[in-house]
Amino acid sequence: MTDNLSPAERFTAAQARARHPRVQSFQAGLSFDLDPFQVAACSSIEDGNSVLVAAPTGAGKTMVAEFAVFVSMALPTAKVFYTAPMKALSNQKFQEFVATYGADEVGLLTGDTNINANARIVVMTTEVLRNMLYADSDLLRNLAFVIMDEVHYLADRFRGAVWEEVIIHLPQTVRLVSLSATVSNAEEFGDWLQAVRGKTDVIVSEERPVPLEQHALVKSTLLDLFDSSARAATHRVNPELVQLTRGGGGGAASGLEGGRRGGGGRYHQRMQPEMGRMDRSEIVRMLDGKHLLPAIFFIFSRVGCDQAVRQVLRAGVRLTDEHERDEIRAIVDDRCRTLLDEDLAVLGYWEWLDGLERGVAAHHAGMLPAFKEVVEELFQKKLVKAVFATETLALGINMPARTVVLDKLEKFNGEARVPITPGEYTQLTGRAGRRGIDALGHSVIQWQQGLDPQAVASLASRRTYPLNSSFKPTYNMAVNLIDQFGRTRTREVLESSFAQFQADRAVVDLARTVRQQEQSLAGFAESMSCHLGDFTEYSSLRRQLTDAERESNHSDHDSRSVREKRQRELQSLRKRLKAHPCHHCPEREQHARWGERWWKLKRQTDALTKQINSRTGAIARIFDRVTDVLLGFDYLVADPSGQLTLSESGRTLRRIYAERDLLVAESLRRGLWNQLDAAALAAMACALVFEPRRDEGLIDARYLPKGPFRPALDDTQELWSRLDDLERDHHLPGSNPLAVGLSLAMWKWARGAALGDVLEEADMAAGDFVRWTKQTIDLLDQLSVVADGHVGRTARQAMDAVRRGIVAYSSVA
Repeated sequence: MTDNLSPAERFTAAQARARHPRVQSFQAGLSFDLDPFQVAACSSIEDGNSVLVAAPTGAGKTMVAEFAVFVSMALPTAKVFYTAPMKALSNQKFQEFVATYGADEVGLLTGDTNINANARIVVMTTEVLRNMLYADSDLLRNLAFVIMDEVHYLADRFRGAVWEEVIIHLPQTVRLVSLSATVSNAEEFGDWLQAVRGKTDVIVSEERPVPLEQHALVKSTLLDLFDSSARAATHRVNPELVQLTRGGGGGAASGLEGGRRGGGGRYHQRMQPEMGRMDRSEIVRMLDGKHLLPAIFFIFSRVGCDQAVRQVLRAGVRLTDEHERDEIRAIVDDRCRTLLDEDLAVLGYWEWLDGLERGVAAHHAGMLPAFKEVVEELFQKKLVKAVFATETLALGINMPARTVVLDKLEKFNGEARVPITPGEYTQLTGRAGRRGIDALGHSVIQWQQGLDPQAVASLASRRTYPLNSSFKPTYNMAVNLIDQFGRTRTREVLESSFAQFQADRAVVDLARTVRQQEQSLAGFAESMSCHLGDFTEYSSLRRQLTDAERESNHSDHDSRSVREKRQRELQSLRKRLKAHPCHHCPEREQHARWGERWWKLKRQTDALTKQINSRTGAIARIFDRVTDVLLGFDYLVADPSGQLTLSESGRTLRRIYAERDLLVAESLRRGLWNQLDAAALAAMACALVFEPRRDEGLIDARYLPKGPFRPALDDTQELWSRLDDLERDHHLPGSNPLAVGLSLAMWKWARGAALGDVLEEADMAAGDFVRWTKQTIDLLDQLSVVADGHVGRTARQAMDAVRRGIVAYSSVA
């Protein structure tokens, strides 16, 4: 059974330690006492269970993971895998485990890094473990635990399916330790884990390890967001804040606007004149004066983060003393010593170093990974005091601060500016408060024109963050599962996914509603019954006549023959209506009112029934469509009994884990890339993985690599178009066209061009270029294994050609 009791109700620390000697031994090695939820989770693990731990950011969920490692290492040959959603987090955990258990006992597998894979503790990305499971890797032997950190990534629409694949396919002997941010449906997720993994305890903690004080910065005045006299009971907004924002240009108290003119949707009132927000350098100085540093300023724009750093530096802000500056320079020199001198200026190294020495830095995905890692290290050492970051910093990396400042309460989601959600607010402010250092954490909302205090208070007091599955079958998944289980068993496996579990639960609720409405329909039918005849039939005629009359009134542009046909239909309906026995009932209109209610509810009930039919077995139906496409391309072969097996091409597809798995496999089979050299193949791989931040439009042929790349690209795009049409014919979503906006830059990089020239060609930040290059390398690595002859050899050459300079440096753990 999933445990719904609070940790405090289940255990006290003393009781747990008395009954659980390993928990007691683990606790003895710590310099602090475990919290009740940690004791509860560790005790459940010692009892032989899997656990799901949902707790706020910074609450100490990883102590539960470390206990699972502790238990595993106490067994003679047991192994433990620690999976994380990001390579940066994997690298961080690897270093921590090495410090505790020694380099011989710890490995790291992140796609571009392979260190000590046979170790007893192996840190890896979730994709690496998924690939191991499908390959039935020898590394899975003696596996006792899998720790899934940040398991709420399961909701990620691009990568979330991998988490479900791992959870479903892990051997039943392996226990799962799932660590999640606070989600509103943890029990539902726990119920699913129980269904697919066996005995699983759900441990939910709402307690922040460091209490959070929430503030609003209105002009230069720092106010509490909530009324301190009522905070514990009601989260009532601070009356002083309401008064100041109404009287001081904070917006009229006339209610929320739903449109976009207010600039922030549901948190904004009608626009008022700008309130005179404090300069960022002034905010930094104010926080420093109030002893509220170090602080993270969340700005939902990379450009905004860089501009903020420059603004603060121009104002002459300096947050470090001479000793701290010496220590900063020593760390930077050590971490960046392998960077080429000619690249330093291109990377903005000297400006970045100047900011670090003054205690100020940016942190976002456009930065070189090495630079981000240095910022993280210096912030953790309390040497950098003010970081201007995008929201990606809130995910996973250990960078708590005393204060979190929110520049705005809206962000650009790729299509429009939208308000942040309560879950996002909780994730961002979860960075506020350093355990063991701060008595309180602080969040500061920098007030802007039109914000509504009541709506902001509601945002800040809610903790709604539902975890919803993003699982869907892929071609690679289909051939792997069919090869292992056959088609029938595969459908059953897919129906055990969290996606289908949630759909089935929704169906239960819908079915309950349908049953209730069917009872109401029966009551309505009884109320409209007529002793002269079938009033349902009569009511149907009335509705048909009403609809026909409505169409006739809007038929001015129809041809004469169409209008004449409609008139004949109207006359026929009127004649049938008058001839019906119920037409002459003295209670006809009373019956008709019940009939209208019946028809209205009948339409709603039919729609719900259609939803039920569409959701039941939805995942298996998508799998059947994927299977039909694979059969059409001969990746699967059906024997006379209908059993499916993999063709030779299907076995190639098994080992291609790219987003465009079928396109890659089919391009290889057709030999579309046989004429490409290493640089051209790198450019092609880049076109397959690259996703532009904006619509890039058509690329002029002058901005594409020369030689055999262009005809190969034409052939690959033509193949994509055919596959896309076929997918849509099978009611599958299809995919986006190839994006060649980075191909020329990748081609030049593979041919040895200088970093500055390549970044100028790409019109891209160094961090983005490194990230796309690494994804290109991942695909080339797969091609080097699955492609025969020339293409396989060329893929290996292409990997060597692009893994140089800052790319090679960023691949080092």
